[in-house]
Amino acid sequence: MREKVIVINRLEDEVLDRLKEHHDVKVFLNLASYNDPEFLNELKDASGIIGLDYQVNADLLDNAPKLRIVSNVSVGYNNLDIEELSKRGILATNTPGVLTDTVADVIFGILIATARRIPELDHYVKSGQWKGNLTADYYGVDVHHKTVGIIGMGEIGQAIGHRAHHGFHMNVLYHNRSKKPEAEKILNATYCELDELLGQADYVVLMTPLTKETERMIGEREFKLMKKTAIFINGSRGKTIVESDLVKALENGEIAAAGLDVFEKEPTDEDNPLLKMPNVVTLPHIGSSTYETELKMSHLACDNMLAGLSGEKPPTLIDESVWNDR
Repeated sequence: MREKVIVINRLEDEVLDRLKEHHDVKVFLNLASYNDPEFLNELKDASGIIGLDYQVNADLLDNAPKLRIVSNVSVGYNNLDIEELSKRGILATNTPGVLTDTVADVIFGILIATARRIPELDHYVKSGQWKGNLTADYYGVDVHHKTVGIIGMGEIGQAIGHRAHHGFHMNVLYHNRSKKPEAEKILNATYCELDELLGQADYVVLMTPLTKETERMIGEREFKLMKKTAIFINGSRGKTIVESDLVKALENGEIAAAGLDVFEKEPTDEDNPLLKMPNVVTLPHIGSSTYETELKMSHLACDNMLAGLSGEKPPTLIDESVWNDR
């Protein structure tokens, strides 16, 4: 039976075609407002929503009486009100696993780029400033054999730890809601309380999901606990830190540098002070952005949607209780 599915913002073309083979699909790219009359008209008959960077809350659900499943093309799902979806018996899914190595690659790449000042020195060469041997003013710092502190030791955190320990012979510290004995064994990683990790790590890598507990978890106090030579890397979500406190920490020399794939507001404002700092590497939230991985994520999101609408259990259901209560 064909049902109506709304695609919001993004789904790879071949996956969109696959979805259209089974259901009636309405696509909304760069949706300006959820009060858009055309969107609301389609939403009232929709059985499914699939896509990226959209908010599902009680207000939207009140306008979607036939909705049965929401499929996120992302491992993170802070855009979904899971409690509200579960209360209404609506399935919610995400795309974990398929992006782990891709995200770990880019986060460790940001770490190296920040430590060795690669973007800054790339500009130095391309702008014609390279006239002779480099002076110490342009030196970076080593990555190998240093200490990395990973906050959030999920699959991606462990993949970063694997690169650090096995690839760069780094000492791995981690902080997590629960200890990870297997990671400790494989990575020779040491569990630390947060303050201890912040004080010991040469590289602090934040990889927690965005929740009520982790929102703004790194701010003025935490930056002051870090070494003055520390480099801070954020690959989680922009709102897990107090961005203005990061700016102050960098301006005051409380930490040495930062590498960011995420921002408090995305896209970030052009006048964001972080964009003017040569010791800050900035990327436009590209953690999973390779064609291969984005395609895998879209296919998994589509698998979830097709399963849910056919009465089967989606492969990566977020709240199992919704399925068990059926």
